[in-house]
Amino acid sequence: MEINMNTGALSGLKVIDLTRILAGPWSTQILADLGADVIKVELPGEGDDTRHWGPPWVKDNNGNDTQESAYFQCANRNKKSVCIDFTCDKGLSKLKSLISDADILVENFKVGGTKKFGLDYETLSQLNPRLVYCSITGFGQTGPYAERPGYDFMIQAMGGLMSITGEQDGNPGAGPQKIGVALSDVMTGLYATIGILAAIQERHSSGLGQHIDLALLDVTAASLANQATNYLVGGEIPTRLGNAHPNIVPYQNFNTTDKPLVVAVGNDSQFRRLAELIKEPSLADDERFATNKMRVKHRDELISVLEKALLKKNRDEWLYLMELNGIAAGPINTVKEVFEHPQIVARDMLVELQQVNGTAVKVAGNPIKFSRTPVQYNSAPPLLGEHDEEFN
Repeated sequence: MEINMNTGALSGLKVIDLTRILAGPWSTQILADLGADVIKVELPGEGDDTRHWGPPWVKDNNGNDTQESAYFQCANRNKKSVCIDFTCDKGLSKLKSLISDADILVENFKVGGTKKFGLDYETLSQLNPRLVYCSITGFGQTGPYAERPGYDFMIQAMGGLMSITGEQDGNPGAGPQKIGVALSDVMTGLYATIGILAAIQERHSSGLGQHIDLALLDVTAASLANQATNYLVGGEIPTRLGNAHPNIVPYQNFNTTDKPLVVAVGNDSQFRRLAELIKEPSLADDERFATNKMRVKHRDELISVLEKALLKKNRDEWLYLMELNGIAAGPINTVKEVFEHPQIVARDMLVELQQVNGTAVKVAGNPIKFSRTPVQYNSAPPLLGEHDEEFN
């Protein structure tokens, strides 16, 4: 099949990016990766807040720190940076000129924050009726909390995610934990992208854009997935289980003679193979463990047996044997080990880009693999105002 290396799947779409931090930039980076022309509008001399969230900083080719934060690099590749002070009439006029023929605008101002500049959806839809306008806030455009600011950490707490993350009560280190990345932000960026593309598809028939209202709290609640329905259907409030699973056993980490590993047994036949592998075949015929329903009920008894059995070999021996026997298992990798992993390397998930000044920047790649219109890495995250001349 012919691969088009010159045109991304979203080529021809013009995006105005008025976002900062992570949720909005994550969405617009995806659009840029897929071929859209994304213009990141930043305040002169300041730019996106995350430009200043360091260390670490990108190092130049001589190994010296630059003023470009590593954080900013994670969500801003393939974009153009234009500095516009839209708090003054000249800058506002310039920005509205860019918006007049844009397809998409993404913003994450506080509720009402764009209205005072005439950059709200109601005003801009008069200027450009085809504009798909996506607002990202902590709590959405409506409701009693709408005007409150919201950051990922507090949303993970308010959205229930921290209540089910962390070691269970009674164990050392017990207590709620946030996830190690700003997952509410990332998930909101993904939902924003889905909503934007759905609105673009609908525009083909209506000829009109629309306003998309996305809230970090809504997204976090929706992303509770089975934990949400465990409560909504079963009536019991989910609790922290450390690395164990509320609905599947065994599905957690175990210690070996050297390093820990994760074992994920998804069905009864896999459990039978595991029982045979650890030289405890009778476990699979024991009525307490023969089915997943019973294994969940008798979780503590079974885990005690498995913990002792898995301490008889080292991690790599178990991983080899489990792969041979069709049992899902894996190591607990560091971030360094992830990007050195042969599967990650083979899937082109480590990308090196060149800044306009020649500095090399390494970033995680896009996981979407197209057969004809592959993701392209055309440019590193831009320097502040790098493309000002192009839009003068």
